[in-house]
Amino acid sequence: MDTVPEGDTVWLASRRMHDALAGRVLERFDLRVPRHATAKLTGRAVVEVLPRGKHMLTRIDGGVTLHTHFKMDGTWQLGRPGSRWHGPAHQVRAVLANADWEAVGYRLHDVLLLPTAEEDRVVGHLGPDVLGPDWDPQEAVRRIAEQPDREIGQALLDQRNLAGVGNLYRTETLFLCGLSPFTPVRAVPHLDRVLATAHRLMRANRDHPEQSTTGSLRRGETHWVFERPGRDRAAAAAARSRPASPANPRTSGSPTGARAASRRSGSPNPDQPVDPADAVRHRGAGGEWAAPTWHREVRCSTCSSSTPTRMR
Repeated sequence: MDTVPEGDTVWLASRRMHDALAGRVLERFDLRVPRHATAKLTGRAVVEVLPRGKHMLTRIDGGVTLHTHFKMDGTWQLGRPGSRWHGPAHQVRAVLANADWEAVGYRLHDVLLLPTAEEDRVVGHLGPDVLGPDWDPQEAVRRIAEQPDREIGQALLDQRNLAGVGNLYRTETLFLCGLSPFTPVRAVPHLDRVLATAHRLMRANRDHPEQSTTGSLRRGETHWVFERPGRDRAAAAAARSRPASPANPRTSGSPTGARAASRRSGSPNPDQPVDPADAVRHRGAGGEWAAPTWHREVRCSTCSSSTPTRMR
């Protein structure tokens, strides 16, 4: 599946970059993009590295910010100065190094130096940051509710509504809430609960590279439906072939089917969000929770690209 990085991926990468660079003087600053190829910031200290949704902002003394985005294939790699790089040099877009650490950015996108006071030029369009210190779920609900006929799956991925949610947390959140991604926003009974579930899942995973929404780290058990063969994709074809019903537009039989499967397996009611810490206990109580029959891939509406493995 093609996805941009989830917000927790960028959050952890930013924290590691901050720990390695913040408060230390740059002994090397090399941007390998035409616009900034001659930029020289050696001798200045890095103030902080912080995430904003899926964007990374590296603030440097003198009121300068380096903006980068992973998109589908970008990554920052940390190593000791002079150590061997783990990738082809022609893919390097940025090198930031101090006396102790060297950060090498491969295949980075949207590399831009700009005044720190003008960061809104690159992140001002974003909605509340799910993992930010100023997370404002009420504002996110307000933004989503402004388009009542939009599908909730698309609304969650729109970074102008809330910043940080990608395909993984969109899929898992809606599954745990018993909602179809095709459901129009106006038909979602409790938007605040949906956002609370997404926030809880992302916070549970932000401090480590593993991303589990079930509470299990065993292979094939880390997610309820996301990228699980025979669950989200095969079922999606069946869901698309079903006619919509007035009571449940575009999702005839889906949450109901999920609830029935839940009862058969002894698993929790999908209408009630499941805390990741409780997921293993639920699974052990009655077997594996059957997937609903409506998930499909939905690409990010503002960052239509994807990302494989990267520094977390």
